[in-house]
Amino acid sequence: MTRTSRRATPNTDAPASATPASGSARPTPAYSPVQTRRAFEFVADQIRSQLATGALQPGDRLPSERELAESFGLSRNTVREALRSLEIGGVLEFRKGATGGAFVREGQGDAVIAGFADLFRLGAIKPADLTEARLIVSVAAARFACTRGSEEDFEALRENVKESEAAVAKGDLRERVRINLEFHKLLARAARNPVLVILTDALVEIHEQLLEVISPLPDSAVMPSRKRLLKHLIARDEDKAAAEMETHLKALQKHYLAQTSEGARAG
Repeated sequence: MTRTSRRATPNTDAPASATPASGSARPTPAYSPVQTRRAFEFVADQIRSQLATGALQPGDRLPSERELAESFGLSRNTVREALRSLEIGGVLEFRKGATGGAFVREGQGDAVIAGFADLFRLGAIKPADLTEARLIVSVAAARFACTRGSEEDFEALRENVKESEAAVAKGDLRERVRINLEFHKLLARAARNPVLVILTDALVEIHEQLLEVISPLPDSAVMPSRKRLLKHLIARDEDKAAAEMETHLKALQKHYLAQTSEGARAG
């Protein structure tokens, strides 16, 4: 069967599909009828193209399923399938109620994080891959945080270290691990790079899974390093902060890989 798809072009007869931000002129989204055996994919592609052109932006509400079905010349079931695929991909979110519907999501990495976690569960990402990636991402985050981090960022990191010390004093290992992993998320946000934030969140998610089967570094190895790193960050000493992070993560890598090797031999 021949696939045909007409490129979406703005026109004055097209139904309203999104509410533009006040005071900003944007092209009006318009959708073209689709005839194909996998029509939902082309519906999704046209919606993605509206994001690329700026006709749709985060926070915009899409037309109803009925309106979209009429615009595309397709059944509501096909449109619903396309919208669900975009929801799974992290592009759309559905809200309930009288003012609900399908909305363009704010920029988030949920789909990426879930994908990384699934790859780890499937065995496509090994512990060695995780530790190598963390070395690259966290060292870069430490460098950028030194030059881009705000005083509020450093205060959040300082508070995190205090909370970790409190968890250590209480002997709460689970809480201490959670707080220590949160430190890396805060550091990535201080780096002011959304890609680093998404990658860090994904790596932390995998790290949490890994810690279900192996033991973390003892606090005696973590806390002194964490305090030194915080000192270098506050001083905005990029080289020392990066070096401290690298040293810590290499120790972490050695600790984890030793355990996974022992587990493999025991198996």
